[in-house]
Amino acid sequence: MQSVQHMVRTGRRGPMHEFSMAFADLRASVERIGLAWSLAWHDVVSRYRGSILGPFWITLSMGLMVAGIGFLYANLFKVPVNEFIPYVALGIVFWGMIANVILEGCQTFVQASGILSQTSLPMMTFVWRTVMRNVINLLHHVVIIVGVLVFYDHWRQTNVPVGVVGVILLLLNISWMSLAVGMASARFRDIPQIVGSVIQFSMFMTPVFWLPGGRLVDHAVLLLNPFYHLLEVVRAPLLGQSVDTLTYVVLSVLALVGWIATFSTFAVIRRRIVHYL
Repeated sequence: MQSVQHMVRTGRRGPMHEFSMAFADLRASVERIGLAWSLAWHDVVSRYRGSILGPFWITLSMGLMVAGIGFLYANLFKVPVNEFIPYVALGIVFWGMIANVILEGCQTFVQASGILSQTSLPMMTFVWRTVMRNVINLLHHVVIIVGVLVFYDHWRQTNVPVGVVGVILLLLNISWMSLAVGMASARFRDIPQIVGSVIQFSMFMTPVFWLPGGRLVDHAVLLLNPFYHLLEVVRAPLLGQSVDTLTYVVLSVLALVGWIATFSTFAVIRRRIVHYL
């Protein structure tokens, strides 16, 4: 009787029902993963419609950035160019993906407000849309990665299978981060500014274009920095280096805990997201 009164008063049938509906949303979004890919592809195409190079404009600007920072910092840090530029190139390319998925995740539900209010499409579809849009951009940037590794003769040591495992772990983690900031931004519209500041600060605290030192304090800061592990799990094998077991442990635990916490929150507030918009 109390559960019936609660449903009449709040419109909710209890936590188990909320979770079952959230899992149904997730399952439906996976079944319609082609729709998320089509939306992501449309975003990329429409953004660069009428331009000559299309998305390769980003690749060109990123390539120039890699060259500029690589040669400058190699001279400042007294590091051989053939070692430093591949390190910087991989750091900038994958950091760009991490940062963009999280930053664009803030607008995941806000930009889809019109669709969500008029259709019954799964909400998770728009999370996959954000991730896949940046995967498409990453595929364009593969030109930089391959070019640098071949030019500086690092391709012989590259461990592609381990690198692919690293990319999977990377995507698992940034996906729940994108969902988390998307829900928060739908409710509080000043969240994107906060997230932008955190990402900017994290970029300087993460070895994107600087080499970690050998001091104990450097190791302590890096071990507590999840962005370091997100970069290292991909960059190290592509440079022919081994990945620390701790990095795999940190990212696996982070993905498990992050998805449980974020998806639980999604289950609770899923019905309210449209009203927030």
